[in-house]
Amino acid sequence: MKDFPIGEAARRSGVKVPTIRYYEQIGLLPPPVRTAGNRRLYDDESVRRLFFILHARQLGFEIESIRAMLGLQDNPDQSCAQVDAIASGRLAEIELRISRLTALKAELSTMLDQCRQGRIAQCRVIETLSTPPG
Repeated sequence: MKDFPIGEAARRSGVKVPTIRYYEQIGLLPPPVRTAGNRRLYDDESVRRLFFILHARQLGFEIESIRAMLGLQDNPDQSCAQVDAIASGRLAEIELRISRLTALKAELSTMLDQCRQGRIAQCRVIETLSTPPG
């Protein structure tokens, strides 16, 4: 196994150098081996962990959820029920957000459908946005 510097770890994982340092600082990534000149050296396992973090962040997982999943990943003989629960929680958040966005889309569509494209004084979009809900 060959170790490589932080720039190469960033290139291989798709995670920027400052972000790698941040993940080390908050404990998501173990401290790397250092050279006599104090340069960080990473291995393939570090890159795999960085990619895991990156992908989880892209899916919208919070840092603490990622920390929990990494902790579970570090103990591979246990049940994956906790990881399933974390992922199910994230899915529920996404479904709620989709529901809210769908409602927003419907409201905007209704406003635009009712707009006569006349003068601002008769603009349904302006009127709707100016009216308190309820």
